[in-house]
Amino acid sequence: MNVDRALYKRPAARARNRGPPADGLLTSRMSRDPVPSAEPLSGPALHEAKRAVRERILAARDALPAADRDEGSRAIAARIAALPPYARARCVLLTVSFRSEWDTRALIDAALAAGKVVALPRVNGATRMLDLHAVADVARETTPGYRGIPEPRPEQPRVDLAAVDFVLVPGVAFDPTGRRLGYGGGYYDRLLALLAPEAARIAGAFELQLVPQVPAAPHDLFVDAIVTPVRMVPGARGVPSAA
Repeated sequence: MNVDRALYKRPAARARNRGPPADGLLTSRMSRDPVPSAEPLSGPALHEAKRAVRERILAARDALPAADRDEGSRAIAARIAALPPYARARCVLLTVSFRSEWDTRALIDAALAAGKVVALPRVNGATRMLDLHAVADVARETTPGYRGIPEPRPEQPRVDLAAVDFVLVPGVAFDPTGRRLGYGGGYYDRLLALLAPEAARIAGAFELQLVPQVPAAPHDLFVDAIVTPVRMVPGARGVPSAA
């Protein structure tokens, strides 16, 4: 990957019409018609419900045997890499896995080998937003950052939000509608609202991270699909499975 040290932006000549969605994926957008919760929660009740689910799923994920984690990570990476929205993307926003998350290194390596611009997020404490930086060598160009999570070094070239075609969305738990339960900082909720509407929002997760219903507020955002080691779970509004 050859990225100018200046801000990476979407190529001006690039066509915005990406054609019909492949495999039934991406017919839903996070900003359109959120599916209402069967039991709406708010205030302290919502906060406690999120805390309980987060605590339970993180404990289960932490307990996953290393062999199962490695095998599952390889399968998730392969399934995501085979998705048409990922294959046609020029600039992908990925994450470096942390603690018991599925290992994203194979997907990052594949994206770099394919000549894609790989952006990684860096927490901006002053703005409470995520700044995006391009990397070509994860080992050399990242460092432990917010909460010890690997982040790109600040001198790495910045990436314009409008340039991102594909987002790998991290999270603790997900449900069949595409609702996501994050780690509680709200960074991705704020970031996703600013990205181009056509940018694919895809989550990778172990099967144990899927729950019947994620406690959520009406303004909480959705992912387009959740990819596990064995299947793809489309988001809300009846998108057919391509798994």
